[in-house]
Amino acid sequence: MREASRQSLNRRITVVSETFSPEINGVANTLKYLCRGLSTNGHQVQVIRPARKSDRSAIPASASHTGLCHELVTVPGLPLPGYTALQFGLTRQKRLRALWTRQRPDLVYVATQGPLGVTAVTVARKLGIPVCSGFHTNFHSYSRHYHAAFLERLLQRYGRWFHNRTALTLVPTRRMAARVHAMGIHPVGLWSRGVDCQRFSPHKRDQQLRTDWGLQPQDRAVLYVGRLASEKNLQLAVSCFERIRALHPRARFVLVGDGPQRKRLQQKHPDYVFCGVHKGEALARHYASGDLFLFPSKTDTFGNVVTEAMASGLAVVAFDDAAAGEHIRHRENGMLAPRDEDEAFVEHALTLAQQNTLLANIRHQARLDALDLDWSSQVEQFEQLTLKLNRRDRYHAVTQGIPLL
Repeated sequence: MREASRQSLNRRITVVSETFSPEINGVANTLKYLCRGLSTNGHQVQVIRPARKSDRSAIPASASHTGLCHELVTVPGLPLPGYTALQFGLTRQKRLRALWTRQRPDLVYVATQGPLGVTAVTVARKLGIPVCSGFHTNFHSYSRHYHAAFLERLLQRYGRWFHNRTALTLVPTRRMAARVHAMGIHPVGLWSRGVDCQRFSPHKRDQQLRTDWGLQPQDRAVLYVGRLASEKNLQLAVSCFERIRALHPRARFVLVGDGPQRKRLQQKHPDYVFCGVHKGEALARHYASGDLFLFPSKTDTFGNVVTEAMASGLAVVAFDDAAAGEHIRHRENGMLAPRDEDEAFVEHALTLAQQNTLLANIRHQARLDALDLDWSSQVEQFEQLTLKLNRRDRYHAVTQGIPLL
């Protein structure tokens, strides 16, 4: 009976994003699991994104082989300044109008705020299609890290205009919901993130990989996974590791990822282990082969790497914000520092490096807690939040069982 009820609620859902799998970043990762989950639950998922070099053409194409969606539509794109691996999507309203008139979506979810997202929101509104948006990236906060702090207020106003043209803006944490609401964006719905605990697991620890890093069995591998970029606060991670190494000379700092800061970091710290970008099973092995995980970012809206590290049995040191603020309990399954206290961040990392029993207990509990963060429940939450958009144009109050601000 429940299955029949679910089938009656199956919808055609369009996801619009400037970034998507196989690109490697938090937005693409989140959308990968969302689209896979929606497809598994019986929804017809259409994805619209900028074309990649590997795409054969910029026309609608079957994407069923990816397991993520039923239809892939690619549009022309231009490189994003500072993020040349990502692109702005460009398309005319006429094209989306024809596409959605021919086969009308029940819902349009716009994950990014670029030109493609603006066009999608505009066309959806004109056609009367329910449209909601996701607040995945703190672009206004990034500006200060790229010598453009003067743009921060302008970007905030743009974000407010963009999101308020949609019926609902989804955010991943309660604190982010409060910040977005304070920006003047409303209504706001809470939609968190899951983690794949089958892929990310302590059982994938690889002693040969640790040996390649120059470690003996009892040595410390201090791990960072993510983009090597200014907005990730990497200088704090470097300072933190150097303090650890003063106490544990054989410790190694292992950085997984790439970005504009990699060359500078390699030149200044040739003894660090730069692994480059990894994904899938290789990424899982890198996580599981570490001991201590540093997440110094203060700009992430969530930070999927935090829950991936927890699932891999790592002791995470982070600021009390984003995913860490939601899922880490200080000295139980990780270490939390107040957002404005960099020295506390370093002290927490030093504590873990010095106290073997505490480190082991935290690593064990982190894995146990991560097991409760499954993606299926988050996909269902997305379904519940967006289903109501088919019943009314906008939210005006908190609905029973659905966290809205």
